[in-house]
Amino acid sequence: MLSNPPFGVDWKKIEKMIRKEAEQLGYAGRFGPGLPRVSDGSLLFLLHLISKMRPALEGGSRFGIVLNGSPLFTGGAGSGESEIRRYVLENDLVEAIIGLPTDMFYNTGISTYIWILSNRKPAERKGKVQLIDASSFWQKMRKSLGSKRKELSPEHIAEITRLFGNFEAAEHDGKPISRIFRTEDFGYRTITVERPLRDEAGDVVLGQRGKAKGQPQADSSLRDTENVPLSEDVQTYFEREVLPHVSDAWIDHEKTKVGYEIPFNRHFYVFTPPRPLEVIDAELKQVTDRILEMIGGLSG
Repeated sequence: MLSNPPFGVDWKKIEKMIRKEAEQLGYAGRFGPGLPRVSDGSLLFLLHLISKMRPALEGGSRFGIVLNGSPLFTGGAGSGESEIRRYVLENDLVEAIIGLPTDMFYNTGISTYIWILSNRKPAERKGKVQLIDASSFWQKMRKSLGSKRKELSPEHIAEITRLFGNFEAAEHDGKPISRIFRTEDFGYRTITVERPLRDEAGDVVLGQRGKAKGQPQADSSLRDTENVPLSEDVQTYFEREVLPHVSDAWIDHEKTKVGYEIPFNRHFYVFTPPRPLEVIDAELKQVTDRILEMIGGLSG
């Protein structure tokens, strides 16, 4: 299956119908994993295609869908978007996500991404996700069509296909363009860090009733959250990153949520060290000298 749905379209007009299906059918319908915010229905199209996949025992399916950037990261742990990402990643449906150049579509210049999902992954791809940064693979169109100013040449398409087929890390001009991750690399736990409420004398206020009796009361104004990778032990992270700064803090484990996001651009970011100060100073001096020369010419 192939799909190029509208980007960021709201679904308010059909919200009642969608929510009814989600509540009554659950996973027997299309929207069991969750619902995105009403202002952006991109992930509804993704769930719709998943519902149309042939069962793996009957040969399985693969589909490609073009989405904007928001489905990669919008929504914190526990949100509808995060739960949908959690579903497709924990069920090992995502084969690859390919970042395309900007200015590829008639009515928008934003970055877009092709998601490739399959329930028949070959053995070497199981539990893995490939990210391909093809944002530099483009040629200028001879004539622009609205916001569409760039296109992929046959050679670009062949190279992207080759990168996908090879399923390995790769670089282009010294920069990464293909990376392989485990599905759990995109998961994290959002932990709630509490600190004690103190009275005017600075003493910790203790609970007076119920299971909180004798326990420090939490000060909601000091409450904070931390995102801990699924691959890391929560307590180890807490002792390393939090306690050295606030020794009286603790974790409210009842509020811990699991989330998933795919920070695509972060995984391909290459740090460029700043220029030496001497070079910057020399350039500033040249500009300053030029300005003084121009002022002198005006004065004369």
